[in-house]
Amino acid sequence: MNGKIRKCRNRIESFKYAFAGIRATVMREKSFRFQIFCAIAAVIACIIFQVDGWHFALVGFAIFFVLSMELMNTAIEAVVDLVAGQKSHPLAKMAKDAAAGAVLLASIFALIVAGIVALDVVRRFI
Repeated sequence: MNGKIRKCRNRIESFKYAFAGIRATVMREKSFRFQIFCAIAAVIACIIFQVDGWHFALVGFAIFFVLSMELMNTAIEAVVDLVAGQKSHPLAKMAKDAAAGAVLLASIFALIVAGIVALDVVRRFI
């Protein structure tokens, strides 16, 4: 976009921008790549252990929730860095910390979901 902000002309163009944002986050954020790795591992585990549809859907929701929060965190950090630059400001820190907190809460939710699904899998084999 060469520094210019412009309105999307159609849905296909807006999808291109959305995928560009995801791609940029994958390339820039090590934690996002780790979360994608964990997501793939979780899906593979669900397939191997033949997790029922309801639990699989819950795992999928948790995965997308964590990844979505990480994308928002990255966006907030980028805007704060753009506005604040090298200056340290208490509100900039608060915004970045709150965004990181959202990712943490989403990750805790995902771990709770993993525990519930794991307990169900263990019960089937006992």
